[in-house]
Amino acid sequence: MSDTPVRRTPWPDSISQAVVTPLQPSVVYSAQSPDALDGQYEGRSQGYTYAREGHPNADVLARKIDALEGAEGGLITGSGMSAITAALMGVLKAGDHVLGGDQLYGRSLRMMREDLPRFGIETSLADPTDIEALRAALRPNTKMLLVEVVSNPTLRVADMDGILALCRAHGVLCVIDNTFTTPLGYRAWEAGADMVIHSVTKLLAGHSDVTLGYVATRDPDLRAQVLTCAVTLGLTPSPYDCWMAERGLYTLELRYERACASAGALADLLADHHGVESVLYPGRADHPDFARARTLLITPGNMVSFTLKGGRAAANAFTQATPNLPFAPTLGDVATLLSHPASSSHRALSPAQRADLGITEGMFRVSVGLEPPELILGEVKTALDQIAP
Repeated sequence: MSDTPVRRTPWPDSISQAVVTPLQPSVVYSAQSPDALDGQYEGRSQGYTYAREGHPNADVLARKIDALEGAEGGLITGSGMSAITAALMGVLKAGDHVLGGDQLYGRSLRMMREDLPRFGIETSLADPTDIEALRAALRPNTKMLLVEVVSNPTLRVADMDGILALCRAHGVLCVIDNTFTTPLGYRAWEAGADMVIHSVTKLLAGHSDVTLGYVATRDPDLRAQVLTCAVTLGLTPSPYDCWMAERGLYTLELRYERACASAGALADLLADHHGVESVLYPGRADHPDFARARTLLITPGNMVSFTLKGGRAAANAFTQATPNLPFAPTLGDVATLLSHPASSSHRALSPAQRADLGITEGMFRVSVGLEPPELILGEVKTALDQIAP
């Protein structure tokens, strides 16, 4: 029987269209004929075959992030780290050298120090705020420089103008992880990046309920390499996560503006409290890269880092005194989140390595959310007053 329930039912025809993007969870797509399928694979016609090779919800999301960055042809992957993996493993080969900023995200540092060398790819790290240190670290076989505009969690601001000029002068690919800053804080593509990466999981999606990455390449040949790597390694994004992230993007500008305003006020409060040893926020004049941040960044951002007096004991006490501020190793949520890098994002590093980066047991990174600013500041001040000696 043609109407048996096990037969697929064609999608209903309609002269009107859905206002909300449809969610398409199908893993596979049927083709009209072998010739038609050849046409898709050979680029003569547009269509989908198997979700690991692409699907509509990923493409809709990618085009929206492309528009934010001013890029073209971005790819969505299953996580921020999968975007970094596709960018590096898709382009680099044994014998190549990749130079990274020495204050990359903890897992990015692990990839540089431990994973890439296993495949014969040479790696080294240098201070992204010191252009001469980066210049000295270049090698004849340097193919790529990977950098974050604002570092995690020390919030140092890379010398992006110098880095981009250095890469152009030496024919090195400049790969920018723009997760912290977002295109609302720094236009990496317009600045001249060869590749731009995002952990969509964070501020772009904004609700801690999806895991996705994004990577865009300026060179179409590099895009093909990155795509092939992502498909081969199975770095497939979930259609549902893409659908949710697209919804999050609609409020990105509003969320980001609110969170950035509150972050500046929080940084000022922390700096004035006797229980706080130091504060890092690019919008404050006491930040080591304040002058650069003023000219480079559109906004100082929603991230604030600070160090408590009293080390790990004070850190434990602070998290217990702030029950309404989730202690969670992520950022970019609608809620204000506390992160303790020494026990989370950078725990894989040795104490000496963390110390070299300025990460101590008393250090917190705050991802400021959308709560009323007086609520955030009040809870933090109450906790500091409670634990401070």
